Amino acid sequence: MNFSPKVLDTIRMRTPQRSRHVVFVMLSMLFLSACAVPENGTRSHDTPFDPYEKGNRNVHRFNIAIDRAIFRPASKGYTNLIPDPIEDSFNSFAANLSEPGDAANFLLQGDLKQAGISVVRFLMNSTIGFAGLANPASDFGIPETETDFGATLAVWGFSEGAYIELPFFGPSTQRDAVGVFTDFFTNPLTFTVVRPLDNIGFYANLVERLSDRGRYAETVDSILYDSADSYAVARTIYLQNRRFELEGNSGDTYVDPYGDLYSDPYEDPYAQ
Repeated sequence: MNFSPKVLDTIRMRTPQRSRHVVFVMLSMLFLSACAVPENGTRSHDTPFDPYEKGNRNVHRFNIAIDRAIFRPASKGYTNLIPDPIEDSFNSFAANLSEPGDAANFLLQGDLKQAGISVVRFLMNSTIGFAGLANPASDFGIPETETDFGATLAVWGFSEGAYIELPFFGPSTQRDAVGVFTDFFTNPLTFTVVRPLDNIGFYANLVERLSDRGRYAETVDSILYDSADSYAVARTIYLQNRRFELEGNSGDTYVDPYGDLYSDPYEDPYAQ
């Protein structure tokens, strides 16, 4: 499980196109329910809008079990086995695959400058950067860009909806959940219908997630296994950091996931 919005952008697809249609119908229903949520219930930065907390906590327990049994040991083995320079190259490759999708979302957001930067980075890293294994764009001072369809929906004025925790992906909102699936299924570099198991984007992002989990193991472990209420802590980090990312530094909405979350580590910040 990962708490960064960046890494909520992959899913394995094993079903035919007919089943894909069912998935999109379900997601559309989820999205419409998010749009129907009263604005005063979703924009408060003081308390989360979490009407599905009981179900979310069940998913959270499932995610922790998966992390403990599979993802945590696999990530530690990966980071211990793979040298850092090679690990960085794999991460760069995965990030490069997302650049076309970023460019498309920036265009939808009306940000032509950032869209152009994403295109330039993709072209440069895909050519002289050996298909993205290197990152010459950053070496030449071209800034890194990152966005997603969830951010596009925010620009279009859709509210974030209720907080939800997704199996395998972790913290999200109804709006961002739609963004996760939309980004994956509409990027030809990460998903194709003909042979979905051959999608290099899925494996690249899986490796990137292993790297993040392994490199920040101490921090993630402290959240998942040392907190009195890891669900509340993960919810705090995700919602406030995501709002900071989308709205900018317009208030004290940022939570440093590498610092003290609050003075008392066993206090639920949302307890009344």
